[in-house]
Amino acid sequence: MRTAVIVTTYNRPDALAAVLEGYLAQTDQRFELLVADDGSTDDTRKVVMDHAARAKFPLRHVWQEDQGFRAAAARNRAIAATRADYILFTDGDCIPPRDFVAQHVRLAEPGYFLSGNRMLLSEAFTRQALAQHLALHERGLPAWLLPRLRGDINRWLPMLRLPDGDWRRSAPQRWAGAKTCNLSAWRDDLVRINGLDESYSGWGLEDSDLVIRLLHAGVRHKNARFAAPVFHLWHRENDRSRLPENQRQLDALLASERITAQLGLSQYQ
Repeated sequence: MRTAVIVTTYNRPDALAAVLEGYLAQTDQRFELLVADDGSTDDTRKVVMDHAARAKFPLRHVWQEDQGFRAAAARNRAIAATRADYILFTDGDCIPPRDFVAQHVRLAEPGYFLSGNRMLLSEAFTRQALAQHLALHERGLPAWLLPRLRGDINRWLPMLRLPDGDWRRSAPQRWAGAKTCNLSAWRDDLVRINGLDESYSGWGLEDSDLVIRLLHAGVRHKNARFAAPVFHLWHRENDRSRLPENQRQLDALLASERITAQLGLSQYQ
């Protein structure tokens, strides 16, 4: 199975560098990584190129012009740029533990998409981690206990590893809470639904739209929690002025059986 990791980013090279260090340290290096860049400056390109020179896997930079928040378009361009069988979505401020890719690959199953969760870092701890180049991807469960007690992270339990079982498939229709900072799916399923819908304007809910259309297409939800968390670096809240309109668009999708994106992947293929 050929695997691709798609990492979205926009003008945050220090965070992206920490994320890419996590991928360079993965226990399973049998994947390619595409940085889906939503219009960053050359500082980001340099970070990508520096890490690509050290990576044991293909690492590519897929850039688009800066025209405001267009994460869906950036991800669609990256999907079109790979022929991998399985695609793992995450963000350029989400640091993976060393077994992150291996766990997604291990849990991948035909007819399902995977949704994991995240641990949110505080503003102060994020600044410290980036300034001191802390290798957060190397930290195991015990090392996160003290940061939790200090309030440096919002929760500790996602680092636990639970045995697999039917509980991972216990909510096959669940879409709430699934986010593209930690989501994986088969490329054929993504192509069938025309990828992400770029008709959403600005930040918000394009990832929910993707998951709902996967469910409409018969692809079921499988839980990757307690197997594949990410460490989400603090950032300022995005502009949410378009969220009410995006919510109306999502509500219309929920009331329908529509599968394909209105403006999606097909324009790049």
